[in-house]
Amino acid sequence: MKILFSSYVFDPSIGGLEAVSKVLATKFAEAGNEVHVITQSVGSSIAGAKYRLTRRPGFLELMKLLRWCDLFFQNNVSLRSLIPARLLRKPTLVVHQTWLQDAQGRIGWQNRIKQALLPVVTNVAISNAIADRLNASSTVIGNPYDDSIFRLIPGTPREKTIVFLGRLVSDKGVDVLLRAIKLLQNEGLTPDVTIIGAGPEDRSLRDLTRTLGLDRQVSFAGKITGAALAECLNHYRFMAVPSRWPEPFGVVALEGIACGCVIIGSEAGGLTEAIGKCGLTFPNGSEQDLARTLKDLLLHPDKEMNFRESAATHLKAFQPDEIAAAYLKIIGRTVR
Repeated sequence: MKILFSSYVFDPSIGGLEAVSKVLATKFAEAGNEVHVITQSVGSSIAGAKYRLTRRPGFLELMKLLRWCDLFFQNNVSLRSLIPARLLRKPTLVVHQTWLQDAQGRIGWQNRIKQALLPVVTNVAISNAIADRLNASSTVIGNPYDDSIFRLIPGTPREKTIVFLGRLVSDKGVDVLLRAIKLLQNEGLTPDVTIIGAGPEDRSLRDLTRTLGLDRQVSFAGKITGAALAECLNHYRFMAVPSRWPEPFGVVALEGIACGCVIIGSEAGGLTEAIGKCGLTFPNGSEQDLARTLKDLLLHPDKEMNFRESAATHLKAFQPDEIAAAYLKIIGRTVR
């Protein structure tokens, strides 16, 4: 089958959507399909890729590729390519990776058009939370994590305490984590914290760390990717995912779980589905509740084992082969 795979962002850009798109495109190709990825991310070719890749295709090139394919697979809805696909009446599968609204909950004209098009495509939602917000029927398939990279590394000492991994933007709530750590410090608990990632909030978060007097506890590691990231995560007991906004899902939680971390994440949205029984949640934006959750785990280390024992069963449902097989089954029905 010829699959035109659209992902607005892609390697070398770093993020959950990029990672998921790369995993799925590879698995679709390994299953014997001819896969061509299109993206708006700039970059060079990808060594060893099992799919073709076109960056920033023009309108005529897009139309040529749409005519070529048997199925248009859109990993997160974008009108730029969805409207041409519908004009050509191509069988289309749309994966909903986020909410069809802005960060403040407003629904603009673009999202209204997207909602209007959903009844004429096959829809997949990455979480039940996303599915509940769509005005069309959908199948829920969680996002995969790269199990060839994120795994337990035998013999690695778990001597560090808390890690955050993600973009340094306000929505990700690193400031909530820092304020929670200050509350713990006031109670005599001083866990070490490592912030992995980069973004526009880097300087302000470093300033906040100094203002709160957390310099000796908190370190900023910058960007770490691939095998080096997995090795790093294996050293930590806990991963904090303190997002202010309701996360649609949370591949970062799966990556942490796969590396042996117990997850402490915000409860709204689909993040709880990614965490499962492998961690605890707290109300979004509440440093007080985050501090209480961390304190309980820090003072009762025996609780960690129960969460880690749930990891293997939980992760099985999100392994690339399992997720790809679920998609290919739906793709087969869509094309027929």
